[in-house]
Amino acid sequence: MVVLSASEVLPRLTPGAFFSQWSLAPVPLVVTAWAGGLYLLGVTRLHRRGDHWPVGRTVAFLGVGLGAFYVATSSGLAAYDTTLVSVHMVQHMVLSMVAPLFLALGAPVTLALRTLPSSPRRWLLALLHSRLAKVLSFPPLTFGLYVLSPWALYFSGWYRASLEHVWVHEAMHLHLLVVGALFFWPLMGVDPVPGRVSYPFRVALTVGTLPFHAFLGITIMGQTTLLGGDWYPRLHAGPMGAWLPDPFTDQNLAGGILWASGDLIGLSFFVVLFAQWVRQSMAEARREDRRLDLQEAREARAARDAQAPRDTDREAQEQPAARE
Repeated sequence: MVVLSASEVLPRLTPGAFFSQWSLAPVPLVVTAWAGGLYLLGVTRLHRRGDHWPVGRTVAFLGVGLGAFYVATSSGLAAYDTTLVSVHMVQHMVLSMVAPLFLALGAPVTLALRTLPSSPRRWLLALLHSRLAKVLSFPPLTFGLYVLSPWALYFSGWYRASLEHVWVHEAMHLHLLVVGALFFWPLMGVDPVPGRVSYPFRVALTVGTLPFHAFLGITIMGQTTLLGGDWYPRLHAGPMGAWLPDPFTDQNLAGGILWASGDLIGLSFFVVLFAQWVRQSMAEARREDRRLDLQEAREARAARDAQAPRDTDREAQEQPAARE
């Protein structure tokens, strides 16, 4: 059994500690390098054959999505995430909301379908159309996983285990990212993944997450017991006790972070979805106008074509009468 140390040598948490406490954690490094490398390979292949790929998608996936994941798991956030529950909560929100949103905006599935060789492309298409993919992207299921997972994390032995065991800690990071991706990916509607629904339903699901974040944050703020049991009090009684805040004060701050950031990011996503919905409606209206204009032009042309023989017959009948 591998037990995490209490990080007894960590200095006082300051803004500078965010930059000075970086580590080369193997799992985040491998995941980031592997995903980023494959994405860049796909973009390079598109450019070599003269196809266009939006720069914004590349920035969203590599710069913000993978960047947020790596920062959350390797920077000062990761160094202090077992020392202060408030720092862990910031990490939680980055992994479960920020990173999945921007990874989805990067459209890696679309990129893969455009650049993979024929055999891997068929495998990917088979996976996207498989029953497993449809189940994992079923909106009520992903919504339930997304809103219930934090409750299971903080009000079970899972959270304490993540403080004590390295592999549980890393699994928790990946779990937050994967559950966030399962929920947000179909809602973004950029990639051709199963589970995409109409815009009204997307907006309703997004709005539906807001009270859950608020209620969970308020519940954590009102707890009379500490998350993680005696983990944080033991740290407070150790060498770092001189600068560590009171565990209950820190837990109260963590609940506030969960509440405020969840609502802020959720409302921002709602605005993005609403803007997409308006743009789609306007585009459909323009297409309908063009269709009606084309139909009207065809009907006018057909009427002219039908009128032409009658005019010709009338002229033919009028000519003999004029000669007489």
